[in-house]
Amino acid sequence: MTGDEPVAGVVEHCYRHPGVETGVHCVRCDRPICPSCMIPASVGFHCPECVSEGRRAMRQTRTVYGGRVRPGAPAGLVTRVLIGINVAMFIVTSASGVNPLSGSGTSKVFDHLALIPPAVAHGEWWRLFTAAFLHFGIFHIGFNMYALWIFGPPLEAALGRLRFVALYLLGGLGGSVLSVALGPLNETAAGASGAIFGLFGALYVVARHRNLQTQPIVFTIVANLVITFAVSNIDWRGHVGGLVVGGAIALLFAFAPQGPHRDRLQAVGVGLVCVVLAAGGLAAASHDNARCRTATSTALRLGNQMSATQFQDAVSCQRYDPQTGG
Repeated sequence: MTGDEPVAGVVEHCYRHPGVETGVHCVRCDRPICPSCMIPASVGFHCPECVSEGRRAMRQTRTVYGGRVRPGAPAGLVTRVLIGINVAMFIVTSASGVNPLSGSGTSKVFDHLALIPPAVAHGEWWRLFTAAFLHFGIFHIGFNMYALWIFGPPLEAALGRLRFVALYLLGGLGGSVLSVALGPLNETAAGASGAIFGLFGALYVVARHRNLQTQPIVFTIVANLVITFAVSNIDWRGHVGGLVVGGAIALLFAFAPQGPHRDRLQAVGVGLVCVVLAAGGLAAASHDNARCRTATSTALRLGNQMSATQFQDAVSCQRYDPQTGG
């Protein structure tokens, strides 16, 4: 008889449930465990504490770019959540006045969240983010959500949830900043296109980094850019801004050195992109403030001799200028 075997005639009790008799021991720590505490192993049973200790010691599985792998979690969860948010906002704005077929009509929700340069210039910064979740009509949201459904899950799987969210939001923000900086003062912009183009840019970088075929994503980018510049009412600035920022974020994720500091380096890189976008947003707001002052002075000087564009610029600027009463 070895010292590990229970002594004949001695009644043992579970170390976690002292009132329960047992004759089974944990094969790792040799403590007596009852049926409620037995966790089946390849050989014998383990107690809960040994299983927990083993899980803590187990190395977390990571994606190729450092994201956490969650076994059993549904694929593309973040992508579906983002689609759900966009669809929910489309329903809200449609119910409050926007025509879901043509995008015409007025909605206080839409007007309060859409990207309008004078509004951003006068302090309504949230529009840089919220505009990416608004759409003008069913075809607008349909195209964007189809692209997100197709291209989102593979990127989410490669990057991990947190990195994918950062890519999506910053791609949309990059498009908004460039749109405010270079777009007309009287033009309202909205849509997830900046974020979608950010995914396009990231997919190209990931494909090149992993030595995969890049022809499909290059064709997708070129085709969409051709449409962007060929159709007059599409905001090319939002698309190009999202494409550039998405590619830059993916480069940071892909080429951060492997090792224990990769997460930190990637976070620092994303932080630097945020700083650049914040600086760009401030510069764009300052530029638009100057444009608004020019538009207002032009309106006072020319009066009825203003062109239609000059009149619309002046009205848009005065609407969001707190000094004129909004």
